[in-house]
Amino acid sequence: MNAKPKKRIVTESGDGGEDLALATSIGNGEDLGPIVRHAFETGRPEALLHQLKTVVKKKEVEIEELCKLHYEEFILAVDELRGVLVDAEELKSELSSDNFKLQEVGSNLLLKLEELLESYSIKNNVTEAIKMSKQCIQVLDLCAKCNNDIFEARFYPALKTLDLIEKSYLQNVPIKALRTLLGKRIPAIKSHVEKKLCSEFNEWLVHIRSTAKDIGQTAIGHTALARQRDEEMRVRQREAEEQNRSALGDFAYNLDVEEIEEESIVKFDLTPLYRAYHIHACLGIQEQFREYYYKNRLLQLNSDLQISSTQPFLESHQTFLAQIAGYFIVEDRVLRTAGGLLLPNQVEVMWETAVTKTSAVLEEQFSSMDTASHLLLVKDYVTLLGATLRQYGYEVEPLLETLDSCKDKYHELLLGECRHQISDVLANDTYQQMIMKKESDYSMNVLSFHLQTTDIMPAFPFIAPFSSMVPDCCRTIRSFIKDSVSYLSYGGNMNFYEVVKKYLDKLLIDVLNEAILKTIHSGTLGVSQAMQIAANIAVLERACDFFVRHTAQQCGIPSRSVERSQASLTAKVVLKTSRDAAYLALINLVNTKLDEFMTLTQSISWTADDIPQNGNDYINEVIIYLDTLMSTAQQILPLDALFKVGCGALEHISNCIVAAFLSDSVKRFNANAVMGINTDLKMLESFLDDRFHSTGLSEIYEEGSFRGCLVEARQLINLLLGSQPENFMNPVIREKNYNSLDHKKVASICEKFKDSPDGLFGTLSNRNTKQSTRKKSMDMLKRRLRDFN
Repeated sequence: MNAKPKKRIVTESGDGGEDLALATSIGNGEDLGPIVRHAFETGRPEALLHQLKTVVKKKEVEIEELCKLHYEEFILAVDELRGVLVDAEELKSELSSDNFKLQEVGSNLLLKLEELLESYSIKNNVTEAIKMSKQCIQVLDLCAKCNNDIFEARFYPALKTLDLIEKSYLQNVPIKALRTLLGKRIPAIKSHVEKKLCSEFNEWLVHIRSTAKDIGQTAIGHTALARQRDEEMRVRQREAEEQNRSALGDFAYNLDVEEIEEESIVKFDLTPLYRAYHIHACLGIQEQFREYYYKNRLLQLNSDLQISSTQPFLESHQTFLAQIAGYFIVEDRVLRTAGGLLLPNQVEVMWETAVTKTSAVLEEQFSSMDTASHLLLVKDYVTLLGATLRQYGYEVEPLLETLDSCKDKYHELLLGECRHQISDVLANDTYQQMIMKKESDYSMNVLSFHLQTTDIMPAFPFIAPFSSMVPDCCRTIRSFIKDSVSYLSYGGNMNFYEVVKKYLDKLLIDVLNEAILKTIHSGTLGVSQAMQIAANIAVLERACDFFVRHTAQQCGIPSRSVERSQASLTAKVVLKTSRDAAYLALINLVNTKLDEFMTLTQSISWTADDIPQNGNDYINEVIIYLDTLMSTAQQILPLDALFKVGCGALEHISNCIVAAFLSDSVKRFNANAVMGINTDLKMLESFLDDRFHSTGLSEIYEEGSFRGCLVEARQLINLLLGSQPENFMNPVIREKNYNSLDHKKVASICEKFKDSPDGLFGTLSNRNTKQSTRKKSMDMLKRRLRDFN
């Protein structure tokens, strides 16, 4: 049996390596698909089929050999298998019987099961229906709540309900129709809420604009009260300082200032705004609402900044400025509390717009105003507006700079009003010394301006050295200082003392001084009036120190600071110059009056046979007038002014006497006429010496006297009556005794001098000899003067 397979293997091995490879693949259980595909692709399926048949034959041989090897075991297995088949048949019969019985019993159970399944299905459907109904009921309850909230204008809860429905319920609504309906109605409801809110917000915009004026007036009124308290405190502090300053020692002082808790009295309701903004935020359109709010408020601002053309600005300025104040107080509250509704740069833009337009309005209105009080009224309210809004953090300096730029216009108007007042004062003044009958008059006209020269209260009635012009002008100047300080205070310039001083100087120089000079040069004044004006100027010059102190006090600067700095006004020097002009005018008027008396020199007998024993008539009139003049001047003029006026009058008298000798009407004169004028001069000199000592001038001018003012006339008389007139040509003697005489005048006068005949002096030989000697000397002088000239 083993030989045959060996033969066949040898015989078949000659078919080639492909059969071996195929057999190996089949033995290994490999996939023959690629081999089959390759055979058909190469067009050799027959070869493959032949190889497969060969392999089958080989496997059949192997099976046969295997069966031969296990034949007995196989037979036993078949027998056992037959036994198993018998058992299987029996089991099958039993199973068939059991199955019949089971089916017979299970048919009833199956009916019950079907009924159970149907009931279970119904139960599930009912449960699902209940669940869906509950969901719908919840949604419908929320819808009802939303409708109720909207009806009662509770928009925020309504929107929260809508949001809850949309996010948590809408997608889970089991009924498509309801889900579709809700999907359509939710946007419509939100749109309705938005429109309703916009309507309410627009009503709030109208309301807040209408109440902005009241808000602004309330805030500005509160600021005005605070300013008043501050001013009262400063006044009390200044009074305390003045009391301590005037006391003998240093005393401490306390200011009892009431502590006032400043609670905000500016109340307004922003709830509609907060609500609208919050709900718009809930709707997701807060940016749109921000733009809407900013745009509408900016439009309102531009409308508020338009002034009425039918109402004067003086009447409407408070309403105009209060509206602006209220507007920005509201915007400040919105910026701080509305949670980002307004941005700081947006408020800045609105404020810059308001400042620019308000400044333009103020400049235009100020330029058209012609009354200082009107301009001050507007300015005060503008500064209150600035002080109010500064508390809310707004930059008000540009607005105050507008006021500062208009200060010149204001002071021009103020100076114009003062010019009219001072002109009226000067025109209505009688230029007579004021008589004060009681202490209140003295306090009002003297003490209130520090015009007193002593701290001792005088006896009444008191005759002041000035006329009513002085206190009236002082009142006008004090009022000017107050108005100037009122305009410059609370503005952009904190150190305005120097500015007020500048305008005060302008008032005193350009207004008061010019008005006084105009009066002096008007040509309508008499001697007494000119003298009184000169005295008034001296008092006003002294009052300049009071004006400086009062200005410092009004500006809040301690008086001691001004005294330490020795601050003074340029006007003081100018007034001193005007005082000199007044003295000059007075002297001219006095000289004019003296000319009336000196014309009496024409009645002098220039070739008299006898010497006038009591002087000429004119000198008595002159002395009486000078006595009256000096008595009056002594009462109202300072001693230096009295001396100046007296010297001017006496120099004029001296010139008139010399001029009388030079007059063309005097063709000749003799020694008797000269002696008469010498007597006149002695009378005048005696009167002047007495006056010089009685007025106290001798204590001031120890080395001077009124005699020196008559030096030209005196030297001329001394020359004519001298024993040796020819000494005039001696330079040393001329410089010592005749230094005031002019060669030409002396030559002209000497040519008119004709000595008297001998009979005039009698028959005494010594007189004849003296007269002859003087005549020869005079003739010598005449010849030498002719040669000199």
